Amino acid sequence: EVQLVESGGGLVQPGGSLNLSCATSGFIFDDYAIAWFRQAPGKEREGVSCYSISDDEAFYADSVKGRFTISSDNAKSTVYLQMNSLSPEDTAIYYCASEVALCTWPPADDLLNAWGPGTLVTVSS
Repeated sequence: EVQLVESGGGLVQPGGSLNLSCATSGFIFDDYAIAWFRQAPGKEREGVSCYSISDDEAFYADSVKGRFTISSDNAKSTVYLQMNSLSPEDTAIYYCASEVALCTWPPADDLLNAWGPGTLVTVSS
């Protein structure tokens, strides 16, 4: 069974940083891509970033480009999202999701086969 669990969310001041983790299990890590999404209150879900593990290729939404970095630790089957220069507009629940093989960017919901429960990121002074 494919499982994803996010961690690392919390309260941070504007300009601060957080490093989110997406721990995965139940599948061959190298055969998948992992995407990060976020959903703020009253807003639609937004694709933030995606990482194709086998190709070492990353994609980013324009809203986070230059501030967020996606990476993986293949030995731990974990994907990270390093978030820097955070602003209140980054406040949201952050989810990771898996897709077979390579990233589809922009993301396509029907290609995502598993989701984590999410982790809350709050950027506030």
